[in-house]
Amino acid sequence: MSVSIHPTAIIEEGVVLGDGCDIQAGAIIRRHSVLGERVMVHSYAVVGGDPQYLKFDPSQVTGVRIGSGTVIREHVTVNRSIYAGRETIVGERCFLMAGAHIGHDCVVAGDVVLANNTMLAGHVTVGAYTFVGGGAGVHQFCRLGEGVMVSGLARVAQDVPPFAMIAERNELIGLNLVGLKRRGFSREAIREIKEAFRAVYFTPGNIREIAAARLAGGGGQTAEGRHFLEFFSEGKRGFARARRAGAGGEGVSE
Repeated sequence: MSVSIHPTAIIEEGVVLGDGCDIQAGAIIRRHSVLGERVMVHSYAVVGGDPQYLKFDPSQVTGVRIGSGTVIREHVTVNRSIYAGRETIVGERCFLMAGAHIGHDCVVAGDVVLANNTMLAGHVTVGAYTFVGGGAGVHQFCRLGEGVMVSGLARVAQDVPPFAMIAERNELIGLNLVGLKRRGFSREAIREIKEAFRAVYFTPGNIREIAAARLAGGGGQTAEGRHFLEFFSEGKRGFARARRAGAGGEGVSE
């Protein structure tokens, strides 16, 4: 397997390209970036550019790591870490649409889609199978859990738990049940996630404490249910709040 580097592409010193990479005309891969196998970088994308951080020392050796099979479309920017010896990370099989931005020290898991003009500030983490709609912005240090769906133009400044949907400004609108079914989650797992969602968001009290108590009381019999509840034990930003849907007040989209 070979690497394809088109005319006018720029590959700086210390870059590692895996087998089957395709670096198209005008793309720029900055020093110390590491690309896995079969990564495609379209024209005028910049991988490994300096972080947009006023105190950054450009002489520091930092980098970006892109997982195998990821597609990086035109004008995408992925900034390198601000910390010596560390990397901004994008997982395998991601699809970064035109104009998307990934700030320094983000960690994006595999099978994530960032639609056009998505903006991830520094230190954001994104769970696997998450979809972020076009023009959405995510505040620094926020966490988007696994399988989250973010509406186009949403403004996210708080953590979003796994399998949830969020829109507008920090407005949690229910569970991404269509996504769960498409991924083949069992009925038991989906039922337990629904119950955990209702318990955490519609029981009066502190969200972290409610989630911890449910885990301690035997909640989370499935791996997916535990994953949902364990999310609330970490993070710095607080949590997006749920909107009740209809008279039933369940806030869980079918």
